[in-house]
Amino acid sequence: MTTPADGATQPDSESADPHVLPPHQVDHLLDGAPWRRLAIIGDSLAEGLGDPSPGYADASWADRLASALRRVRPDLAYLNLGRRHLRAAQVRDQQLHEALEFRPDLVSVVCGGNDMMMPDYDPVVVEAELDALVAPFREMGADVFLFTIQDITAVFPEQLGRGSLRQRIEALNERVRMVAQRRGALVVDMASHPTRADRESFSADMIHASRRGHAVLASATVSCLAGHLAARAVTPQDA
Repeated sequence: MTTPADGATQPDSESADPHVLPPHQVDHLLDGAPWRRLAIIGDSLAEGLGDPSPGYADASWADRLASALRRVRPDLAYLNLGRRHLRAAQVRDQQLHEALEFRPDLVSVVCGGNDMMMPDYDPVVVEAELDALVAPFREMGADVFLFTIQDITAVFPEQLGRGSLRQRIEALNERVRMVAQRRGALVVDMASHPTRADRESFSADMIHASRRGHAVLASATVSCLAGHLAARAVTPQDA
């Protein structure tokens, strides 16, 4: 069977999932998308780590997005520099220069989660790093999107509780939104997504998305980008 990452059909569970867009709907939403150079920078979520999910294609959200964009822009260039374990400052030090040289017109910045898990976590510091990552892409005219993350303490309350970790997640999401608002970036809001407490969206480590989670994340990203395209298409004369 050809997977959604290749742009044809979906495996059975995926096609029945109400939170995973079918390929024909993805194609409709992205019709006319102008982007020709997609760059992904960040940590393990950018890299695409995740356990298999029965009935779902073995594809990360970023690869799914690139494949979907290639169906409307076959010449799309795609660079994914994501690497596991990196904190936000390391993403900036190790990936920003190469990503800027790639000259993308669509960029995802995916980091901060590893900072959040550290004893020295400071949301203000993470915000500054995110801002330093987003700003140069916006200055060159690229569209940038970030993610808020789901509250994993709601998914696994018996293991993780609902104390300081939840507060750390909320603080990170607040800073992500602040950077996006300041820089005119987009936010794929997974913190309020209907699947935010679905265990099948997570891998066994209770941190990384499963392949089902990646499928959902890709669909949420497509919806966010489609909303941006629709808003941009409205001219002052049409408003």
